[in-house]
Amino acid sequence: MAEITVPPTWTGSKPEWAVYKALIQLGYEPDKDFTYQSAIAGGRMDYGGAVLDFVIPSLSLAINVQSVYFHYADPSARRRDALIKAMVEGMGLKLIYIDEEDALANALYYTKEAIRGIDHSRAE
Repeated sequence: MAEITVPPTWTGSKPEWAVYKALIQLGYEPDKDFTYQSAIAGGRMDYGGAVLDFVIPSLSLAINVQSVYFHYADPSARRRDALIKAMVEGMGLKLIYIDEEDALANALYYTKEAIRGIDHSRAE
């Protein structure tokens, strides 16, 4: 596995950077073909809102990078993620999760799979 170098201006996590770079490798252009950190229903600050890591409108697809600590360890976090997924899919977007360790191990593979609609994550 090659070491992932994150630029100092990047505001997200290292696994998110890996997926961002993979999307570019696959020919998607930032702000044209996909957005990073898209707020929906008011974003994090408002009750019931969320932030999607990546949205690819042409595919009606959203991709979120999931960490074990913040998304799987706590049952309330799993319930929140299930509600977010239902909300996003109710808006007509398919939400695919990429686990952070998968993004770090092989972002290109897991991003290709996400684009195909295949979710390899531990999400329920």
